[in-house]
Amino acid sequence: MSDPLTESDLHPHLIARMEQRGVTLTELQQTLEHGWDASDAKPGSYGKTAIFPYNAEWEGHFYEQKEVTVYYKVTEGRLVLLTVMARYGKNFPEVDDHED
Repeated sequence: MSDPLTESDLHPHLIARMEQRGVTLTELQQTLEHGWDASDAKPGSYGKTAIFPYNAEWEGHFYEQKEVTVYYKVTEGRLVLLTVMARYGKNFPEVDDHED
């Protein structure tokens, strides 16, 4: 992904899910750029997952980490973002598929 995403690039449904689930635009962008393939993406779609340090409260509970997964399709060479999920916790298994 070459250009940074802006809120105007996102569908209102996706913005609502991000707000509801506590995911920032920066986390969404970083997940797409540096995340690993999500194993639970439905056929015909893709997903990327990344872990972020959190060390804050979410809905009244303290969490050390946030796992963000972004689901998307590629249609006519264009990235179409479908939804974003977040899980809060600690010790999430990290997958590093970056080539050296």
